Amino acid sequence: MSENYLSLDKLETYQLGCALGETAWDIFNNFTYEQKKLFGYQFVKATDSVAANTAEGYGRFHYLDKVKFYYNSRGSLLESRHWFNILAQRKILKNKNLINRYLICYKRVRLTLNGLIKSTMNQKSLIT
Repeated sequence: MSENYLSLDKLETYQLGCALGETAWDIFNNFTYEQKKLFGYQFVKATDSVAANTAEGYGRFHYLDKVKFYYNSRGSLLESRHWFNILAQRKILKNKNLINRYLICYKRVRLTLNGLIKSTMNQKSLIT
């Protein structure tokens, strides 16, 4: 491998996506069976999809392929936030530490993911 190549596990957006997924899992594990069935599974699936789509995009060769998956990742991030908001509105979230951990990680993922999309799109100008 080239010394200039950044491996996936070193990519900050991917690391943060994984951390967000772990936080979602910790939140999910506090739910009742009914809560898990109603919205918990969708919350975890959307959140885990952030890192999964980032990984898939990072593995693509062409910048447009990469960006497509990064956009999917951003969509999953927003879906995850939707479910988080539903959980908060319905007063299902109880653990303040997990709530804060999720919100901090969410903001960091959002910023780094948008930066990753922008830098990947900037590769186009380097190619043409």
